[in-house]
Amino acid sequence: MQFSKSTDYALHALVHLGHRERCNNVGIKELSGALGVSESYLSKIMSKLRQDGIVRAVPGVNGGYELARPAVQITFLDVIQVIEGRQQLFECSNSSSQQHQLLAEEGAVQREQKHPGKECLVEKVMNGAEQQLHQYLREHTIQSVLDEAFKRCSHEVNKK
Repeated sequence: MQFSKSTDYALHALVHLGHRERCNNVGIKELSGALGVSESYLSKIMSKLRQDGIVRAVPGVNGGYELARPAVQITFLDVIQVIEGRQQLFECSNSSSQQHQLLAEEGAVQREQKHPGKECLVEKVMNGAEQQLHQYLREHTIQSVLDEAFKRCSHEVNKK
């Protein structure tokens, strides 16, 4: 599994906006320069984030983008689902195979059930992994990245 460059840019853009949150909004030109990505490509990403209520566009000559809600309320999972979509990562495509039927029957016998379930045991493992990933991504926010960066910066200053 690999996330797209769009997700990478979206997360970095939000960290940049979160860092500047107390100052003012950030124009697309500044943001694209900071991230090293074209304005048109970044505009498409920011448009998706705006449509989902993660950022808001500030109109006018000095307009740009700002976070639509506090950085602590924007999880990595929120951003990934906006950019990548909300589809399930794994889907069993082999449920009618002989192997699948044998595993289902074996599982039913071990659970002392008379009828084998239609549950794919491979899919069960993969769904468990996806749930763990989602939980981890829910626990990490734009603010948690900013806090870690601040800690590291403070630590470096204290070392000198």
